[in-house]
Amino acid sequence: MLPRRQSPAAEAAGRCHALAPAVWRSLPVWLSALLLGACSSMPGSSGSQAGSFAHAAARQSPEAASGYSSKPGWSTSRFAVAAANPVATRAGFEILQAGGSALDAAIAVQLVLGLVEPQSSGIGGGAFLLYDDGRQLQAWDGRETAPAAATDSLFLKPDGQPITFHDAVVGGRSVGVPGLLPMLEQAHRQHGILPWAHLFDPAIRLAEQGFAISPRLHTLLRNEPHLARNDAVAARYFYDAAGQPWPVGHVLKNPEYAAILRTLASQGASALQQGAWAQAVVDKVQQHPGNPGQLSLQDLAHYQPRQREPLCFRHLAQQQAYLICGMPPPSSGTLAIGQILGILDHTPAAQLPLQQGLPSTPWLHLYTEASRLAFADRAQYVADPDFVPAPGNSWSDMLDSAYLRQRASLIAPDGASMQTAQPGRPGSFRLAHASMPAQLEYGTSHISIIDAQGRALSMTSSIEDQFGARLMVNRGQGLPGGFLLNNQLTDFSFTPVDAQGRAVANRVQPGKRPRSSMAPILVYRQQADGSRGPLLMTAGSPGGSLIIHYVSKLLYGTLHWGLDTQQAIALPNFGSTNGPTLLEQHRFPAAEIHALRTRGAEIREMPMTSGLQAIMRTPHGYFGGADPRREGIVMGE
Repeated sequence: MLPRRQSPAAEAAGRCHALAPAVWRSLPVWLSALLLGACSSMPGSSGSQAGSFAHAAARQSPEAASGYSSKPGWSTSRFAVAAANPVATRAGFEILQAGGSALDAAIAVQLVLGLVEPQSSGIGGGAFLLYDDGRQLQAWDGRETAPAAATDSLFLKPDGQPITFHDAVVGGRSVGVPGLLPMLEQAHRQHGILPWAHLFDPAIRLAEQGFAISPRLHTLLRNEPHLARNDAVAARYFYDAAGQPWPVGHVLKNPEYAAILRTLASQGASALQQGAWAQAVVDKVQQHPGNPGQLSLQDLAHYQPRQREPLCFRHLAQQQAYLICGMPPPSSGTLAIGQILGILDHTPAAQLPLQQGLPSTPWLHLYTEASRLAFADRAQYVADPDFVPAPGNSWSDMLDSAYLRQRASLIAPDGASMQTAQPGRPGSFRLAHASMPAQLEYGTSHISIIDAQGRALSMTSSIEDQFGARLMVNRGQGLPGGFLLNNQLTDFSFTPVDAQGRAVANRVQPGKRPRSSMAPILVYRQQADGSRGPLLMTAGSPGGSLIIHYVSKLLYGTLHWGLDTQQAIALPNFGSTNGPTLLEQHRFPAAEIHALRTRGAEIREMPMTSGLQAIMRTPHGYFGGADPRREGIVMGE
């Protein structure tokens, strides 16, 4: 293992023994969760971050930090499942042991995540899914849509100025039409092996018998200012009579969630699109006392997931060609990652190794400049392709080598940072839309799975901000709990037009899917004829717009620097969203920060709470990694 510079929190966590993978697998899953939390140190004060921008930059991490627990990485021989919570990982492991497919396991994992990690994802949200069944690669779009009654002034005040983020989020206004369950059901019809209803059993059992509150969930509830004030149902479920969040280890039951899961298991996803549960969703959104939304029963009934053509790009590293495949728009993730890596291909970046286990100053300069260029294009061009055409009618124009070479020529290898980049002109595209103003993004969880037959899955799911719209759906029949609704409409541009009256591509429109940064990926070795060869890796992360940097870091660490997945995940986080250079707090030495500043970069140190999950093929099977910044583990055999 390469040496890693660790934060004070990480050094404290390192005092806990790194348990061997076999030991982790032998532990009861509830004990695994508590051990992971016990080995975490609470993050230090963010008092060193000064000014309003620093506060906003810190919020680019969609969920607060809850500690750092060094993890060993996990070797398996036949199959592996990586998820953000040990209880959820165990559910997927049990499905794979029972002969289920990677897709079967992902459904079970996701349903449990909606229970034990409700702040990040769930049946009230959406997802992007990549699935390789050994014959074909599919990209499934379960992204939420704007209600039919929505207009591009959704987030504007009467004077035409945008409302504040949390004024938009908290309540019904921000809720999009959930797409997770319809997408999973359609994918299961094609790729499921075990019966649909069987996949609900682990989550139903946990909801009825209870699960132990994890350290991360407790921390986020303790620091959450809106949930209890906004929703009485959520307040009664997540907090005690004194208004305090339930302590770590408290066994929390959710019989209302078990009830909806039983209905979905027997009736399918349509039970959330029509009938009593659909009405409960609509009532929750439309009857919010201060910030009602426009979601209707017709919106729920008419939702359809999309099957899209996977977006793949070639990448050369260490004289090996790879195909990196992911989601096309409305996700911007794969495009931005492809642009960043492609721009770096036309710089000296590949000749710059790690220095003492860290990215060097020259490499960070090149990376963050490439990031600025990619994010400038992202703001200009990327939106739901059903509403906004790709430049030149092909997203591949933005990944064209000649175009990326031209973009790379704007970087001064040993010079000053450009600080803010302007969008380019891919292909013969004529500029028609306004660039989207800078806006924060939130949310998500990630699942990576490879089953015993080699079928592979990468799925990133989300309810957007921490605890979504802070609305918990409950039918009002006396059972505590329920499920949270998304606030995905805040991924649209709050500002629909620029000062010249040009429309922003990612503005609100009825039925439109908001742009996302979610970036589930599958990596293949490329054959001599240019086709996909053997699968190498499945990976992804939560983290709002910073997902793009977290996944790029993982790819560069494994493909260029020869790290295993756990080593690459544990590298410090970094990036730029076309503004300041963002560095993970306490992970970079002062000399390196000073060197970047001398190049003209504005530096912001902040918590960067990635949640990377990755599984990589090895000569003996697979090696999986889970992010030390969250609670996930990998299991397999």
